[in-house]
Amino acid sequence: MATDRPPRAMRQPVVQPRGPGVTAGARGASLADQAYQQIRRAIRQRRFRAGDRLREVELAEMFGLSRTPIREALSRLQAEGLAAENAQRGFTLIEFDHAMVTELYVLREALEGTAARLAARSIDDAELELLRTLQREYAAMLHQGREPDMTEKNRQFHEALCLCARNRFLLRTLDPVHDALGLLGESNLVNPERALQNVTDHAAIIDALERRDAEAAEALVRAHVRAAYAARIRRMFSSSKT
Repeated sequence: MATDRPPRAMRQPVVQPRGPGVTAGARGASLADQAYQQIRRAIRQRRFRAGDRLREVELAEMFGLSRTPIREALSRLQAEGLAAENAQRGFTLIEFDHAMVTELYVLREALEGTAARLAARSIDDAELELLRTLQREYAAMLHQGREPDMTEKNRQFHEALCLCARNRFLLRTLDPVHDALGLLGESNLVNPERALQNVTDHAAIIDALERRDAEAAEALVRAHVRAAYAARIRRMFSSSKT
């Protein structure tokens, strides 16, 4: 019988997401790459905000590195469109307008939807259990009102789902998208209704993956991202009126 699942020898289990990128750590990486990964991790964890200045001295002290690798890392962020440089202020993180947010979510919907379709064809039992664990941990945090932890757990769920696609080129395209999401300001999960809807949405996505229903998994993820976009636009509109 024909199958879309790659041979077992070619398949590797997805591990607990630990930060940006496919690799789990920076061992063996250059200092510039370590700095780059550290800054990206901080962005995804919303430790910086759009428009923040990225001062080389402060970042070097924060990450225990010299200014040279920090500057190289900032230049990479600039090349990816996440930072800008000018003579007066140095590097700053970009600020998103309505059009940029729309473009970001359109791309996120397409890429994460594709990731879900691919994951449904290749996911194994260990990976399904990882997603279930992340889902249970998120639900527990929701009932405890731990919004910052929920935001981090939600990020881990989406990154783990994308890793299950087992497509390195897709992951490389998704990386700057996930970085950019960290610059959009306060998480949508501060809205209790949105936070609760995540439980239902994620459970349905896991169920589709367990059934190996690629079409349903993609449709569910696309709908989930569209709902997140609608919530973000409502919040942007509300804040612009105050």
